[in-house]
Amino acid sequence: MAYYTGGRADQEQADASARPAISGSVENLEQYDVIFLGYPIWHGQAPRIISTFLESYDFSGVTIIPFCTSHSSGIGSSAENLHSLCSDTAAWMDGRRFSGDAAESEVAEWVESLELPESEARTVGEFDFETKTVLLNSGYEMPIMGLGTYSLSDEECAVSIAALLEAGGRLIDTAYMYGNEAAVGQAIRDSDVPREEIFVITKLYPTQFDHAAAAIDEALEKIGLDYIDMILLHHPGDGDTEAYLALEQAVADGKVRSIGLSNWYVEELEEFLPQVNITPALVQNEIHPYYQENDVIPYIQSLGIVVQGWYPLGGRGHTAELLGDETITAIAETHGVSSAQVILRWNLQKGVVVIPGSSDPEHIRENLDLFGFALTDEEMEQINALDRNEKHDWY
Repeated sequence: MAYYTGGRADQEQADASARPAISGSVENLEQYDVIFLGYPIWHGQAPRIISTFLESYDFSGVTIIPFCTSHSSGIGSSAENLHSLCSDTAAWMDGRRFSGDAAESEVAEWVESLELPESEARTVGEFDFETKTVLLNSGYEMPIMGLGTYSLSDEECAVSIAALLEAGGRLIDTAYMYGNEAAVGQAIRDSDVPREEIFVITKLYPTQFDHAAAAIDEALEKIGLDYIDMILLHHPGDGDTEAYLALEQAVADGKVRSIGLSNWYVEELEEFLPQVNITPALVQNEIHPYYQENDVIPYIQSLGIVVQGWYPLGGRGHTAELLGDETITAIAETHGVSSAQVILRWNLQKGVVVIPGSSDPEHIRENLDLFGFALTDEEMEQINALDRNEKHDWY
């Protein structure tokens, strides 16, 4: 853009009431105590779109630190002129101007000189066993254990979700292919638990990839909630990249908060990730003691992506064998817990979120009771030694 050419930016800057629209929104701004507000100097002031931003959110109690870039102009009065656009309780610090060729070290030195209080922000992907949550790279927190609804009928969904929520569980996994999205949404609306405390995951199936935008709207309508916490692509298929880009747009539109993938492994991820803009917040794969993915899990986690395991108890037709494994039952006896609890705790200590499926309220409560004991390093190694690379589904 060039000055004094009569372009849109010139016209906006000459109009104090101009408020250019911003595409998308910052859904989790309330999590921040300090905001760095950067802008280029335009006709000696901040561009009007900065005014739009400041008037779009509540900055009460937030510290705002302005900085600008320019060819020669200083920050001047541009920052002070912004103060009246947001809450009186916002604390503004002195601004700083940087030239276009400023070194990273210069910026880092300035930030350090501000002597801001040390952040207590959590690390992405780090499990907090006190809050029983993990921080996603999308900025949202997700429970680390919950309920999988695969194969549950509408009536079973209602009973199971009620039991989950009553026992303190807040993570629910469903999918278009499960045919129970509407039942999941109804059970949530029927509960007394505030919507914002519940984390809902659903998935688009490959048959929906060629009309992904419409499929996202369909999921929202079926579930009957204002937003969906996370949508995954169910497994790789034709058009999966385009479908993922539709998920990215749904995030920008405020329909979905986080997005991810299911049944993507190292080779698939290496090919897929360079084609998209938003790093998946989650990859959900089959993981259990007989199929451990010990080469895949660290790779995914190294990318700042959380891993979630489906079939944590072995899956239909295999659960009894896994729960009866001599190594697991011996460890369970040592701790006075069930084999299922040992397996789920093993997953958590590996940094894997668990979503065991069940229609039995007692089992659902038991599957959430994972924090009264911990497995020793030796016990973890004993379970690690059970790996057979034995996959129990075709995904």
